[in-house]
Amino acid sequence: MSDYSANAISRRPSDFDHVEWQTRVDLAACYRLVALYGMSDLIYNHITARIPGSEDHILINPYGMLYEEITASSLIKIDLDGNVLDDGGGPFGVNQAGYVIHSAVHAARPDVNCVLHTHTRAGSAVSAMKCGLLPIAQTSMRFARIAYHDYESVALELDERERLVRDLGNHEAMILRNHGLLTAGASVAQAFNLMYWLEMSCKIQLDVMGTGTELTMPVPEIVEKTYNLYQPHVRRPFGEMEWPAMLRFLDRRDASYKT
Repeated sequence: MSDYSANAISRRPSDFDHVEWQTRVDLAACYRLVALYGMSDLIYNHITARIPGSEDHILINPYGMLYEEITASSLIKIDLDGNVLDDGGGPFGVNQAGYVIHSAVHAARPDVNCVLHTHTRAGSAVSAMKCGLLPIAQTSMRFARIAYHDYESVALELDERERLVRDLGNHEAMILRNHGLLTAGASVAQAFNLMYWLEMSCKIQLDVMGTGTELTMPVPEIVEKTYNLYQPHVRRPFGEMEWPAMLRFLDRRDASYKT
């Protein structure tokens, strides 16, 4: 743990509203899990969470910290216009590219409370494939209707937000062409679950296509049936039941994300 995250942040849970603190803990846990599962990108990329009860206040990582360093206290609170409301008590600011992508989704989708974006090796590779993500395994059939957004260079231009949210529509996951992956969940737990399995789907595709063997494709009716069985309203919102186990997984390794 760095000197910054261990010593420079001295705030306590009592310094925050209970709901905001719980959101901070869950979001910090998500950052740590993304790092543990090899989906982080040095100090880059972002996971944001909307603070319940507020329409336009979101939490984002300080631009300069590794995901494995993120704590509940260190997260920065901004509004959807990019104004910093709470700098986390540290020396870091906010990456503009994170603000552009994440604020666009949060503003357009009040049902979305967490947005997760990655540049993983597998996700970036599939994002460059003309065929996109193929429904070649049960895991990937969950994303049979995944959205796509064409690459427009580093996400710094505010006018890209309109096209990005148009392409996302009401989907929970999107492949950013020649770029990476994005998931949008009703909670931190759901957004993480979506990203974990989307990443696994990309890895499966690369593994299978790398063999050079002919692929067996399921019939469209089975793909559609499987896709529907993963929808939150059909069986359960995936991620919620798993989340306490994921927190226990973290606690056994390093519980400092809660500070």
